Parts: sequence; structure tokens; C-alpha cells
Amino acid sequence: MYKWWMKHAVAFFMVFTFFWGCSHVQVSSSSPIPSIEKAGSISLYALDNYTDTPRAGMRAANIAEGVMLARGYRVNNKIDTVADASGHTLSQKLQEAKKSGDKYILTGGVSEWRYKTGIDGEPAVSLHLKFIDVDSGEVAWSTTGSDSSWGNTSIGVVAQELITSMLFSAEN
Repeated sequence: MYKWWMKHAVAFFMVFTFFWGCSHVQVSSSSPIPSIEKAGSISLYALDNYTDTPRAGMRAANIAEGVMLARGYRVNNKIDTVADASGHTLSQKLQEAKKSGDKYILTGGVSEWRYKTGIDGEPAVSLHLKFIDVDSGEVAWSTTGSDSSWGNTSIGVVAQELITSMLFSAEN
């Protein structure tokens, strides 16, 4: 009886350790995002793309928009390839957001958006998101996160889970 129990306990520990070690989300955040009532409407721009993957910033912003809309936030989509390719500065984005009557700008950057090389080709995503107060031009909230998953998971699923975790891990 003792050997049976020990075998199962060791097997459970090994399986638990294996699964826990294979999927890990790392999120660092300054504070909870502004509440829906406090946020008003939000201008959303394509995130800066620091990867070799074309349009990763637009893809991440598109997913962030869907996550925010699903939670009840009012988002003014400013994801525009022409505008972002022309190099709008933060001050130009702030002026545009003021004209739209938005309280915040949601922007940030994509540091990793790829499938790792190897047998499974695991998806990996690293993002930085921040809310900038339109009136003051200062960062009101900021978070950074990274995630990867199994090779049979799409990069979109990993990104959506990461963005949801980044934005709403500490609901206010």
C-alpha cells in the first residue's frame, strides 16, 4: 500500500511540475487600469513594433481593442497603417485624442511576437501597454507582460490571454 501511494505521489508531483514549468505568464503592472466610468473613451493606436514580425503592433492593438470592448470600455480605434507609418508623435496623438474627446490614449510596444524555433514551435509574446492621460500627457498606468505556450496554441490565443491578464489581473 505504501509503495502504491508513493508511486502516485511522485508521479503527480512530476506531472504538476512539468505542466507548471511549461506555461508561465509574467506580468508587472503599476496599478489597476482606470475604471470604465473614470476612463471615459480611449484612443487606441497600433503598438510600436520592435519585432521582425510585420504588423505585430497592429495585431496586438486589435486584440487589446476586442478585450477592452468586451469589458465595456469605449474605444476609438485609431489603428491606421498610414498614420502610424507616417510617424505620428505622441503630441500629435494627444491632439487627435483631445479633438475626439477621449480621456486616455492606450499605446505601448511589442517586443516579441513569434513562434520559437524547434520541434513544437511554441508561440511567444511580450508586450508593454500604457494609458496616457490626454490632459496631462503623463502615463496614468503601465504594464509589461510576457507569455508562451504549447506548440499547438496559436499566437493570437497567447496574445489574448496575456492582454486580458495584463489589463484585468487586478480588477478594480
